[in-house]
Amino acid sequence: MLFQWEQGQHDPQYVIHTFLRTQKRDPEEEQFAQSLFEGTVGEVAELDRRVRSHAEHWRLERMAAVDRNLLRLALYELLHCPETPPAVVINEAIEIARRFSERDSVDFVNGILDAIRKTLPSSPPRS
Repeated sequence: MLFQWEQGQHDPQYVIHTFLRTQKRDPEEEQFAQSLFEGTVGEVAELDRRVRSHAEHWRLERMAAVDRNLLRLALYELLHCPETPPAVVINEAIEIARRFSERDSVDFVNGILDAIRKTLPSSPPRS
């Protein structure tokens, strides 16, 4: 949805409607995906600022669109979904990069997300 939103310059609600209309998903999965999408779009300027600060020698605009949107989404999830362990968020971003982006994207996405993860406050251990 982020890729469609960014590339088409569409309203987020239009993207949600057109994307989810063609998908047959579990309602909880749809709600989670929609929540991540809307949250990421709502904070894109701040997310981009954080990515820029960790992407040495890379302008956001020059990154592959898939990578840029993966970084935004994963960072949003790292910041706002404490129930998902950071390692899981990063691993899922890496797997998506492996499937949909360039060969070098896996290391690129992993490096930036891991660098950002190290700057985030750690959550208290769960009992």
